[in-house]
Parts: sequence; structure tokens; C-alpha cells
Amino acid sequence: MTEVLRRGRASLAFSFFAQGAAFALLVTRIPAIQNRYGVSDGLLPVFLAAVPVLAGVGSVTTEQLVKRIPPSVLLRWSQPVVLLALLGVGAGHGMAQLGAALAVFGLAVGALDASMNMLGVSLQRAYGRSIMLSFHAVYSLGGIVGASLAWAGAHWHLALWVSYLPVVAVLLPAALVGSRWYVDGGTAAAGAGTGGVDGGSADGGPVDGGAGSGAPGVVFKVLLPLCLVMTFAYIGDSTVSNWSAKYLQDVLGSSEQLATVPYNVYMVTTLAGRAIGDFGVRRFGAAAVVRLGALVAAAGFAVVAFAPGAWVGMFGFTLVGLGLCVLVPQTFAAAGRLFPGASDAAIARLNIFNYVGFLIGSPLVGAMGDAWSYRGAMVVPMVLVLVTLVYARSFAAQPDRYGGGHERPRTADVGRGSNGL
Repeated sequence: MTEVLRRGRASLAFSFFAQGAAFALLVTRIPAIQNRYGVSDGLLPVFLAAVPVLAGVGSVTTEQLVKRIPPSVLLRWSQPVVLLALLGVGAGHGMAQLGAALAVFGLAVGALDASMNMLGVSLQRAYGRSIMLSFHAVYSLGGIVGASLAWAGAHWHLALWVSYLPVVAVLLPAALVGSRWYVDGGTAAAGAGTGGVDGGSADGGPVDGGAGSGAPGVVFKVLLPLCLVMTFAYIGDSTVSNWSAKYLQDVLGSSEQLATVPYNVYMVTTLAGRAIGDFGVRRFGAAAVVRLGALVAAAGFAVVAFAPGAWVGMFGFTLVGLGLCVLVPQTFAAAGRLFPGASDAAIARLNIFNYVGFLIGSPLVGAMGDAWSYRGAMVVPMVLVLVTLVYARSFAAQPDRYGGGHERPRTADVGRGSNGL
């Protein structure tokens, strides 16, 4: 069964990659979308806010659907819908069509994000060691590729649908083919036997059979600390994505060209941090990695807030990326540890706070910047990220070390498959 798990891991990794690329292609072409449909500056925030709101609805709906439908089935069909909705955003001709395409995109993204992470957590349990960060690293890689393709489309003045069509034409059939090898919680448990493919579960607990296993449900009071961490992480993330360019140009006096660099650097450092993060979790445990990530991210925001110039500010955003990148994947993994018999439901509920943070972050920093100063506004995500330290114990609710403080010895490293993750 280890071959089944390897294929499941590779196919799920591609799903993360495709979603990262699709989301980047949408958000990095917002000015072009606004121009194509003639959306006013006053109406644009309404369209943009509708996507995470509907994504939250999609995530709530997914929590109910997985009681009857395996997450792999939801992922198999929600990903093509996301890609087709992206194409619809680029090919429409009126604001009604734009609204419909964004609505479908948002609802499908909620189901997609939730089901992807459900499968990731169940695979991690079967592998018996931390692999969640590798999935999110591939998502970051997809985001970099998508943003690069968006830049090319803007550089060559391509119509939106011309930019989107080749990407959808490649990713959609590939995702459908890859979906044949998705591994649900029950299948992962069978592949893991009684103790994971490495001899135990990823958290030292029982292998998860999914939300429908008949185990006790999710206690929201127990899940709440992770919900707060997820919200704070996305407030920090949205601060970088929405305000880094403006901050460098207006506050630190950089050129317009240099102001575009911080987000690209942030994405690259996010990829790098996630690529090596699983090794840190295996060696030191999830709680220690989360504490270090929170401290590094907070230090990055402090550097940004007090930076004397643009280059120091860019260094601060780099630190933010290195710190924040570990929080979200480990928050999903921690939900699986806290609720080993109802992880699907816990992840669907937790995923909602992804969108809550995204909705709050940008307006919060903007309001603080207008009312006080943008330097002072950077202190807000810094403080919120530091609050994560209070909840770090939730990331080690069950043992998450393998062996005597390091990864458990094993006869075969099933993580070194042809997918390279």
C-alpha cells in the first residue's frame, strides 16, 4: 500500500500547485479585471470581499458534505469548477457575468481548500511523519508560477481569457487524471495498517478514519485557539500582499519598480521555509516550530515598522515570509491531532478562519494607517502574531515527535518518491 500513498501524495501535491497558480492568476490581475468590466473603485471591494465570504460558505457546506461524500470526490470536482470559473472571469462581458463567475469561484474554493487539507492531514497520519508543509510549499510554488504568468500576460497586453485559457487547458485535465490517485482517510488508514507506513501515526495517536468514523465530534472551545492562530496568520499574510508595495513606495520612499519586489521575495521565502519546515517539525516538534515562526514573523514586522529605508523594509518582509509560512500548515495538522476521529469536520471549520483573516487584515491595516500611521499599523499584525505564542501548546496536544526527540527510525523513507516532495 505504500505505492498507493506515494501516488496519493503526488496527486494531492499537484492539486495544491494548481490551486496556487489559479488563485495567483486571479488576484494579480485584479486591475485588468477592473478595467475589463468597468468596475468602479467603490464597487471593487464588494466584488473582492464576496469571494472569501462565499469561500467560507463553501467550507461550511463541505463540513456537512463530507459526512456523506469522501473528501477526494469533493476535491476531484471542485478543482475543475475553480479553473472554469477563473476562465469565466476572464471571458465575461458584463458585471453580472463577473459576479456570477466570482461567486462560483468563491464557493468552489471553499470546498477545494477544505478538502485538500483534509486529504493532506489523513496522508500525514498514514506516513507517520510531518508532510503538511511540503503540500503548502507546492502551493507557494504554484503561486509563484501563476504570478509569473500573470506578469507575462500583462507585459504582452494579452486579453484576460487569452492569459487564462492555456493555463486552464493544461491544469484541468491534469488535475482530473491525477484525481484518480487521491487517498481518503479510510484508504490511508488501510495503507498505514495499525501504525502508519513508518510504524506509527504522525502524531503518535491512532490513524484517522475521517470525519465519518463515528468518533466524538468537534468541540469548538478546543478548536478556538487554532482558529485564532489561523486568523492572525492570514491577517499578517494579507498585510504583506495588500500593503507591502504601498508601504515601500509611500513610507520608505522606494521607486515604483522596487515596490513590486517585496511580495515576490515574500512568496519565495514562503516557499523556502515550507520546503524545509517538515524537517524542523520532525526534529523538534510542531509546537517549537510554530513558536519560532511566530517570533521570526513578529521580528519581521518590527523591522518593517522601524525600517529607515526600502532595503531594510524588504528584509523585514522577507523575515515575515519565513515566519508566517509554517503557521497555516501546522494549524491544519494540529486540528487533525486534536480531533483524530473528526478531523475532516475540524479542518472544514478551521478553514473558515482563513477567509476571516483575509477579510479583516487589509481593512484593519488601512484604517490604522489612515487614523494613525502606516508604520504604527505594522505593529498590529506584529502583536497578533505574537499572541500565537500563547496558543502554541495546542500544536502539541498529542505527541508529535517520533522516537527520542527526533524522527522515528524507519526501514524505508516513503517520502522520497518520484514526486520529489
